[in-house]
Amino acid sequence: MPPATKRKRGEGQWALGYREPLNKNEENKKNDDGLNVRRRIVDVYSKAGFDSIDPADLRGRFRWFGLYTQRKPGIDGGKTGMLEDEELDDRYFMMRVRIDGGRLTGPQLRAIADISTEYARGTADITDRQNVQYHWIAIEDVPAIWERLEAVGLSTMEACGDTPRVIIGCPLAGIAADEVLDASPEIREIHDRYIGSREFSNLPRKFKSALSGCAAHCTVHEINDVAFVGVVNDDGEVGYQAFVGGGLSTNPMFAKSLGVFVKPEQAHEVWKGIISVFRDYGYRRLRHRARIKFLVNDWGAARFREVLEKEYLGYALPDGPEPAAPLPRRDHVGVHPQKDGRYYVGFAPRVGRVNGPLLTAVADLAERYGSGRVATTVEQKMVILDVPEENTEPLAAALAEHDLQVRPSTFRRQTMACTGIEYCKLAIVETKQRAMDLIDELEKRLPEFDQPLTINVNGCPNACARIQVADIGLKGQLVVDENGDQVEGFQIHLGGQVGATFGKKVRGLKTTSDGLTDYVERVVRKFDEQRAEGETFAAWVQRADDADLK
Repeated sequence: MPPATKRKRGEGQWALGYREPLNKNEENKKNDDGLNVRRRIVDVYSKAGFDSIDPADLRGRFRWFGLYTQRKPGIDGGKTGMLEDEELDDRYFMMRVRIDGGRLTGPQLRAIADISTEYARGTADITDRQNVQYHWIAIEDVPAIWERLEAVGLSTMEACGDTPRVIIGCPLAGIAADEVLDASPEIREIHDRYIGSREFSNLPRKFKSALSGCAAHCTVHEINDVAFVGVVNDDGEVGYQAFVGGGLSTNPMFAKSLGVFVKPEQAHEVWKGIISVFRDYGYRRLRHRARIKFLVNDWGAARFREVLEKEYLGYALPDGPEPAAPLPRRDHVGVHPQKDGRYYVGFAPRVGRVNGPLLTAVADLAERYGSGRVATTVEQKMVILDVPEENTEPLAAALAEHDLQVRPSTFRRQTMACTGIEYCKLAIVETKQRAMDLIDELEKRLPEFDQPLTINVNGCPNACARIQVADIGLKGQLVVDENGDQVEGFQIHLGGQVGATFGKKVRGLKTTSDGLTDYVERVVRKFDEQRAEGETFAAWVQRADDADLK
């Protein structure tokens, strides 16, 4: 008899019949939907305290409502990968508030500020996905915080976890003078239809969405799981091109265009189709391969489009044009006209770090000089909307009194940092303060430098701060200093560009944290000396000698 054919091991794709739990995370999700944890938090854990929390909820389902345990103070980066979760866990939480589209009313911003002051020891960070993150949240306070947020139309639901996370959008949607279209209605419709739906509360991994008609492409569609980008077709109709499969982390990939034209009224059902493909065909066996980018990379855009149209939409989408090129700076910092004759004023907190009193001050200024409306950006910045022309300079001066710069240096404007070892259990090095110190020192050493230059600082390899697509990307790791001691430092990536190329790693190019400023100053001076007229840092890196990059 011929030998029995061994069945090929599946990737955990539901659509192909592989529904058995394939790892601890999948088993946990099969045992109970993450959305069910809210009731236990309200009825049990907030009343009985931290020690009453089921570990499967604490390190799993809590994420479905934007909660992660934060890092216990005093644990150095060398122990990050060595300790068990319970050894790293503090008894307090990071809480993430989702701000879909980045737009906030005055009452919403005041609620966020008040919660920071009353429950989070004043902490608040603006993330690179337009959210706000708190720290030092006690489980006993979570229900009260939710009540405060929900009273003004905000939520932490599905801000984390294997879910459709915040839908990012242009902070100027509906008001920018040069936008292709206003994506706000589509963001609202997708949010209202699908966020919190059990139809999509068990995905293989997180799912990041972007919808925008922004001419600058501020939502960096190239590195999202799914993105809808405003375009105009040959008939003069406005709609969207769809991109799938972008993402960074340890295996960076740029999103692929599906080559379609999506009418605005179709956006919600096309989004539903794409996330359904991910839910059903995504790889669940190995967690590090569970993002949609791996599926898209294996299938290609053509097959993905075919499955989407035939199995999920039931109709073919017409071919569509590709979007125009992005602007050199996508962050909306500065004073710029709106289509209604008023102005928006974008300003730069240092690496997104703010606090309750500062956010209250921003709310006051937005009401005094504008309509009260504000927005967050995906570059850890903020924008005050609807400012009459005569109020723009008084507003800029008032913001400067709070160290919020409307016309910041390149270093203040284009440096980002992740949470880092201060609170994050995955981090190896400190990031926020290190990046702020770097900004301050570079402004002193290079006061005349004004070229676009992104510096992204990350505390671990997971690329929350997008190190691979920065001009200077800094990946935190332990390095050996000149005395042979192991200290905090960074591997350096150079010349990354969103949608174009990932940063170059020069062999052996690392720096200690203490030597970081000297290194950045040295390489920036080399660029300034050698660059041709109009040449970008990324282009220079590609032609520069390795010796000039060290």
